[in-house]
Amino acid sequence: MASASSGKRRVAVWDGPLRLFHWSLVALIGFGWWSGEQGLDWMDAHMLAGQAVLGLVAFRLLWGLWGSRHARFADFLAGPRHVVAELRGLLRRRPAPHLGHGPAGGWAVMLILLLVGAQAFTGLFTSDDILTEGPLVGTLPGDIESFLNSAHYALFDALLWVVGLHVAAVVVVYPLLAREDLVRPMITGWKRVSTAGGEEPERFSWGVVLRGLLLMAACLAAVYWGVAAAG
Repeated sequence: MASASSGKRRVAVWDGPLRLFHWSLVALIGFGWWSGEQGLDWMDAHMLAGQAVLGLVAFRLLWGLWGSRHARFADFLAGPRHVVAELRGLLRRRPAPHLGHGPAGGWAVMLILLLVGAQAFTGLFTSDDILTEGPLVGTLPGDIESFLNSAHYALFDALLWVVGLHVAAVVVVYPLLAREDLVRPMITGWKRVSTAGGEEPERFSWGVVLRGLLLMAACLAAVYWGVAAAG
């Protein structure tokens, strides 16, 4: 706990299931890239990782509706005016305080979810026309699968750019301009804020954690079973 003289208090921001989702997604994106580069021997693992990504994205969308306060979309999604105001404040080194995601960061999260989900989904229908094909190849008309196959590779290039910008913002921009560490709270779940802040801090119960873990397991199982049934 921070001392009173520091002018900071330690509050809970990110719940356990959200942090598990975040770092699992990071690991799976990295593994998906690596396994895809290894060729045929790792293709089965690559496809399983892609299905796990779909399950995690489904969990995050649902957790954005039913999760803890700062996990919910209603807490951080706002219109363009709020996004512009946040970016202006950041450039002036006077950013508006946010316990969770700010409007700009919130929309960045949504863009990454969209790209990651689309990347994993298109992979279900991707084939190299030689030895490797996704589990749902042959279930859609050929021209649609051809489009999805091309999109799978194009989306990955776009995802690399967006993830790169996200990492730069979290690791470089916010620490420099806002003097705010965004990485540590996503590891520990806790954030140090001014004692003058008036927002009632979050309190995570075991019920929240259990609900999140069960929902995540259900989403992963639904994707794996759904793909197996459709394939």
